[in-house]
Amino acid sequence: MADIEDVLETAQREIKAIGDNVAKLKDSMEKDLAVVRKLAEDAPKNVIGSSEFKKDMEAITAGVLEKHDALAKQVKAIEEKALKDAQDRMDQLEKKFNRGRLGGGGDVETELKDARDFTRIGMAARGELKVGVPFNEEKVDVASFDAYKSALPMYLRRDKDGQGVDMKAMSVGSDPEGGYFVTPAMGRMITGVVFETSPMRDICNVETISTDSIEYPRDDDEASAGWVGEQEDRPETGAPKAGMQRIPVHEMYAMPKVSQKLLEDASFDIENYLGRKIGDKFGRVEATGFVSGNGVKKPRGFLTYASGTYVAGSSGKLEQVAAGTGGNVGWDDFINTMTALKEYYLSGANWLMQRATVGKAMLLKDGSGKYIWQPNQQAGKPGILLGYEVRQAADMDAVGASKLPVAFGNFKMGYTIVDRIGMSTLRDPFSAKPFVLFYTRKRVGGDVTNFEAIKILAT
Repeated sequence: MADIEDVLETAQREIKAIGDNVAKLKDSMEKDLAVVRKLAEDAPKNVIGSSEFKKDMEAITAGVLEKHDALAKQVKAIEEKALKDAQDRMDQLEKKFNRGRLGGGGDVETELKDARDFTRIGMAARGELKVGVPFNEEKVDVASFDAYKSALPMYLRRDKDGQGVDMKAMSVGSDPEGGYFVTPAMGRMITGVVFETSPMRDICNVETISTDSIEYPRDDDEASAGWVGEQEDRPETGAPKAGMQRIPVHEMYAMPKVSQKLLEDASFDIENYLGRKIGDKFGRVEATGFVSGNGVKKPRGFLTYASGTYVAGSSGKLEQVAAGTGGNVGWDDFINTMTALKEYYLSGANWLMQRATVGKAMLLKDGSGKYIWQPNQQAGKPGILLGYEVRQAADMDAVGASKLPVAFGNFKMGYTIVDRIGMSTLRDPFSAKPFVLFYTRKRVGGDVTNFEAIKILAT
């Protein structure tokens, strides 16, 4: 509202200035015309026809016309300036209005948010996002993003030299490391498929960064505390042993292929097809890394850590609860695994096991012969075991000798997934003719960040 009031106030000032100038020039012109009339009335008839009188009249008339022309030019200049200033201010207001709507609901708001996210992706790739430097909303160019969004499907169908590809628009989303960034909408589609494929992103902590790794202090101990009287000395308490944990991101790629003939079909939704194919492949690859990855060029999986009870001031081991019967799981094993987790972590805890293990758990009965498995009352939601949801993960071990088939814990607190902002794709029509390959890559990492928050059942 304040900006609108400023525009109106500026316009009012300009109008007043025009009015003041017009009034002054009008008064001057009226005085000159009065002089002319006075001279004409007072002059003798024999003088009116003289050449000298004519010269005087022409001079006065010329002066009046000059002031009239000056008035017209001044009015025109003021009008043009007022219109330009008003237009500039309205453009600024429109930009602020659009940016103010970012993050809201509806198609317009989604598009504006996508434009903002897309701008951040490009800046991160070029190293322009700096710590302590606020994101400049003026860099968000919705028109350029719309042009890129319209040009990307054409690029996916044809190579960069193909007819109809607006390479000027495509330059907005050019990845410095090769290829072009996928739009935020396509990125959400890929991530959505990842969620459907693997539960890890749904139950773990997920961080998005613009660098090659995330580093933060990790307290492996707790600061001591105590009671003290109002006037007693405050002795120094023990300090926690803090260390740094670094989680790097690793490059993950997918390269689905599409026939050239299918790409030439106008009704074929190339973005939707690629989004689902890439999301499915990414989901399977990264899920394996989060569960059993060795940390070399891939995330570190939580099943790869050695067995050991957590000790204050140390880390690197996850407690493994031994099953009562080797190579099998029983009712007591689930109880022992659940009770091994501190109460602090129980809120938000989940079971994690593969589908075959879920089947075995569903067949378990208590001492009264009743099944202990409880179906979730909400359609499409996971089943309940001992009051906690059971999530299926195909990468967990099958039940057997010396296996780790079941995990239980608060994965939001225990495991962190790190995404490098942005995904890019490169069209390759040459390597697998008559197919076109789409080399798509993203960078992701993951590691255990709290060794108390996850317990493993070992058979």
